[in-house]
Amino acid sequence: MPLSNGPRFLCWLIAMCYMGLFPLAAAGPVKTACSVQGDSADCSHMRLKEIPQDLPWNITHLDVSHNILTSLHAASLAPYAGLLHLDVGFNSITKLEEALCQTLGRLHTLILEHNEVHLLKEADLSHCVQLTVLNMASNKLKMKAADPFAALENLMTLDVSKNMLVSAMLGSKPQLPSLVALTLSYNAISTLKKDDFHFLSRSTSLRVLNLSKLPLKQVEGGCFKPIANITFLSMDKCNLGTLTTKLCTELSETAIKTLSLQDTGLVRLTNTTFKGLEKTNLTFLYLANNTMNTIEKGAFQWLPTLEILNLENNNIKHLTKDAFQGLQSLKTLTLRQVRGRTSPTTLIDDFTFSPLVALESLILEHTVIRSITENTFTGLTSLQYLYMDWCSCISLRIINNKTFVSLAASPLRVLNLTGTAISQIGPGAFSAFPNLTTLSLDYNFISQTLTGREFEGLGQLEQLFFSNNRQMVVLTSRSFVRVPGLRILMLGKTLTGTMDLDPSPFGPLTNLNVLDLSNNNIANINAQMLDGLVNLMVLKIQHNNLARIWKSANIGGPVLFLKGLGNLTILDMDYCGLDEIPIDALAGLKKLKELSFSGNLLNSLKDSVFQDVLLLQELHLQKNLITAVRPQVFKQAMANLSLLDMGRNPFDCTCESILWFVTWLNTTTANVTGGKDQFTCNTPLAYFNRTIMDFDTLSCKDSTPFQALYILSSTVIIALMLVALLVRFHGWRIQFYWSILVNRTLGFSDAKVEEGREFEFDAYVIHADEDLKWVERSLLPLENEKYVFCMEGRDFLPGTSRLEAIVDNMKKSRKILFVVTESLLKDHWCRGFKAHHALHQVMEDSRDSVILVFLQDVHDYRLSRSLFLRRGMLRPRCLLYWPVHKERVPAFHEKLHIALGMTNNTLKP
Repeated sequence: MPLSNGPRFLCWLIAMCYMGLFPLAAAGPVKTACSVQGDSADCSHMRLKEIPQDLPWNITHLDVSHNILTSLHAASLAPYAGLLHLDVGFNSITKLEEALCQTLGRLHTLILEHNEVHLLKEADLSHCVQLTVLNMASNKLKMKAADPFAALENLMTLDVSKNMLVSAMLGSKPQLPSLVALTLSYNAISTLKKDDFHFLSRSTSLRVLNLSKLPLKQVEGGCFKPIANITFLSMDKCNLGTLTTKLCTELSETAIKTLSLQDTGLVRLTNTTFKGLEKTNLTFLYLANNTMNTIEKGAFQWLPTLEILNLENNNIKHLTKDAFQGLQSLKTLTLRQVRGRTSPTTLIDDFTFSPLVALESLILEHTVIRSITENTFTGLTSLQYLYMDWCSCISLRIINNKTFVSLAASPLRVLNLTGTAISQIGPGAFSAFPNLTTLSLDYNFISQTLTGREFEGLGQLEQLFFSNNRQMVVLTSRSFVRVPGLRILMLGKTLTGTMDLDPSPFGPLTNLNVLDLSNNNIANINAQMLDGLVNLMVLKIQHNNLARIWKSANIGGPVLFLKGLGNLTILDMDYCGLDEIPIDALAGLKKLKELSFSGNLLNSLKDSVFQDVLLLQELHLQKNLITAVRPQVFKQAMANLSLLDMGRNPFDCTCESILWFVTWLNTTTANVTGGKDQFTCNTPLAYFNRTIMDFDTLSCKDSTPFQALYILSSTVIIALMLVALLVRFHGWRIQFYWSILVNRTLGFSDAKVEEGREFEFDAYVIHADEDLKWVERSLLPLENEKYVFCMEGRDFLPGTSRLEAIVDNMKKSRKILFVVTESLLKDHWCRGFKAHHALHQVMEDSRDSVILVFLQDVHDYRLSRSLFLRRGMLRPRCLLYWPVHKERVPAFHEKLHIALGMTNNTLKP
């Protein structure tokens, strides 16, 4: 039903908008200036209508492709007469000027693809005698003129594909003697006539002929005779049908070595399909992307010299034991299927591959095999590479020592079993491969404990790929004892359980270079896990739960499992939940070049955490909680950096936090992932959600005096606090040692010798009866040094009254020493006569004549009421306090020595 006028107009409008706007959108950004590097100038994608005239005169390479040039005037290229290579592809040029090559006499390469040239005359290229490469693909050539390439004696490569040619004849006489490669694909040539290639009869160097995507219907006899020297022929996407046999017959007299018949509609290979090629030295045969479902017996008997056969993406359902007869020289066989494409189940008979005694590589990727028996691969005595990745076969679900027994005689070096749904590996499953160096078991369903017996007989194994196995594999200390030569071990997303094993499962792998433990949810490891791996260069341990083991609060301290890895160059610890990095975590990693801590919770990093990574080239810290980039942390790490990825962090845009970082970004030559504008501020509010490159660094200069004042005032306050604390808790020690230094060195006693002779006692001791034990224990032992104390009951003369004895003995004593306690203050003798006489001494003689030793804390009021003395009446040196702590007793004795040694005469008020 025809559309009405309304919908019809709407469809027309949409179509016009699409056709008009889509090319502009696809074109991308337009350059505004040519790029000149050395002797090359790139002026592509500039929407130019003329050749620029302001380029250096000595350029030899000029690219003006993807513009809107409609003509190529020789005069516009005159300033660049030395051009060797000219690319004017993807323009709208309709013809070539005869004077072009006269102007560019040295031109070697001319690219004119995707233009609108519809006619070439002999005169157009008559002066291009130095031309070696001519690309005229995707034009509108019909070749009505004769011999346009006659003058191109040095031309080696000619591409006239995707034109409007109806014949392969590009000339009427022999020409192009130096031609090596000719491309005629995607033209309207339906017949290869006998004389089509006669113009190439002098082209003894021709080796490559591309005839892909031609609507061929006929191949005349002798058509390839003039070009019998070709070694490569591509007929891809030509619907040959029954012409295949005819084509092979015509190639029988050529030097063909490589024949590509991909996507040519081949359904069946019969015993006559390749007849005629037995006379050639055909080495490479590509039959991919056909609908082939049957290979008859003897189909390849005509290819005794074939070395590479590609049968991928076909529908072969049955490979009989006679399918590959005659291919005794074959070295590589490809039966790969496209991933995702529905493939038939292929039945492989026993001894199918037995004729392939020279086969080195067998590629069975994405094929569906009915079963593998004990004789499936029998006869492959030279096989070194077997690729069965993503191959579906029920026989591979459980691998034991009989699965690959048919390969026991093969010197297999590489076995790829990726994605083959393996669930279990039995003991000695690969013991038939003593020469195996690479084993790939990625993307399977293996769930077992690796005891080590699974790798019996693999003493030469160097690479083991064991990733993505559903995290159901458990390691033991002996898992890899039978493969000590491993250099690459990939265990990503495979392991379960703990890695806190002693001894470590990696201990025997002293040659290991690469270790992948990523995506395993590892939360418990020990410091010895990587001990002995002195050759380890790459460690991938991202996507694990390692936050606890690197915490300072961890029981036993942080687990420094990277110690001893002096050759490590790449370390990946992304998304491990880390919120701190121990100070010595990266110690010794002096060869580290790539370090990644992306997706963690890192915020404040310790100043010397990167002190050993001096050769770092790549640093990845994006998606963390980093607010400050201080030079104390990052200066050494970023000294040689070539790549920095640090975006998506909540930066604090203040002078203390990012001033150094902004300065570094403005001067560095390192590549910053996402650009320098990717770093955004989170605080303060004035810079919120703005790039840190907007931060005003000049504002930090005004704060310099305040910073100095702040540092000075902070230093003074901290010093005063330290002094106060020191005096509070250790003031007695300072005073004690100061007394020793000054008084003992210079002499602590200033009493005159004459004064010392006037007195019989150094001190008259007044104490309560309850304090007698303290006096005997702590005071009287000082008499052993040089002091003499007067004690009641010991030094009074018998028969003398007590009052007279007190007065006489006080006069004979240079000092009066009170042992002040609560008991003393209650003693009426002390409160009476003794106190009055002591007061008289203080008032008349000297403030230094009385010494108070406090055994208890007594208020000054009570001291005045009981002894008629106040602390202010005496000098501080005459006030002593018995210490509570035993270690302070020597300091007390030192103070007592000073008090007893001071003169009374010189200190009178």
